[in-house]
Amino acid sequence: TVLPDEREFQYAAKMNNLDTMEKLFKKNVNINAVDTMKRTAFHFAVAGGHVSVVDFLLHHKARLDMADQHGLTVIHLAAWIGNLDIMQKLVKAGADQKAKNEEGMNVLHFAAQSNSIKIIDYFLQDLHLNDLNKPDGKGKKPFLLASEKGHVDMIKNLIALQLFTDEKDEDGNTALHLAAKNGHSEVVEILLEQWGEVNDLNQNGETPFYLAVEGGNEKCAELLLEAGSDINISTQNSSSALQIAIQNGHLSLVTFLIDKNVDLVPKPEQKNSPLHLAVTSNNLPIVKSLLDGGHDINSLNHRQETPLHLAADLGNVELVEVLLKSGCNLKTMDK
Repeated sequence: TVLPDEREFQYAAKMNNLDTMEKLFKKNVNINAVDTMKRTAFHFAVAGGHVSVVDFLLHHKARLDMADQHGLTVIHLAAWIGNLDIMQKLVKAGADQKAKNEEGMNVLHFAAQSNSIKIIDYFLQDLHLNDLNKPDGKGKKPFLLASEKGHVDMIKNLIALQLFTDEKDEDGNTALHLAAKNGHSEVVEILLEQWGEVNDLNQNGETPFYLAVEGGNEKCAELLLEAGSDINISTQNSSSALQIAIQNGHLSLVTFLIDKNVDLVPKPEQKNSPLHLAVTSNNLPIVKSLLDGGHDINSLNHRQETPLHLAADLGNVELVEVLLKSGCNLKTMDK
């Protein structure tokens, strides 16, 4: 349990209240006491960017190596908030520069994720700690984390430091997959200048283009298509970019894909045609978009049903009307 004085001391560190801390220190408070999350006053001081409190704690030899319940030490927090002044003080005082949290993240990972360019430069150019450029517990190097977050300046900085990588994380995603998935079109643009294989597959058989479409990220999808992505490629569970755009209700992407001559005929391993999926999703605008794009209105799914059968089963009068007006064949019998 945390003693009242210790709790007050930690709160004072959090609130940048040096007077209270000095009073409590004179009363012999344990300056390294931890709260229920295993955080110390030092954690709070660094997270708040309170330089004078950090100086006070360093002067009184507070411990630098204490990890909270997630394995976070003060050096991780300094990287996360991007405070170079505090970081330099911690390093000078002997903080473990290679400390990792429970997810295998070190200072470079935190700095890359929070766009702290000065911290990256300090560790790589001043301290020459290039061996910190390792994958974290999920197989992501700093470059992948920066791409995932969409930090354009950080990406440019890491490329300048020759830390560009097209390596994959443990899910088989590259930096390009992660940027496309999260809709970071500026990062996608920068990565494409350096990129070799745009149709690289992750563990689920998804390309960056597929992930861009799935996330409804039109600009990313456009850039990736221009760069030579395969518009018709299927994932491991036989889903295509068009199918996922329909299922996620991304009308403008469905229209975009049709304009780019996406294949409207389902592959043999796909149980339903795009039009069946649009009907099942009850999405009238997408149904109209597919019909305008020339989709076969009488295509059969794996149960030999037409889109009209499905619309009738759903009891969607509006969809039935649209399909009838568009001239679907009433004579097709389902099995």
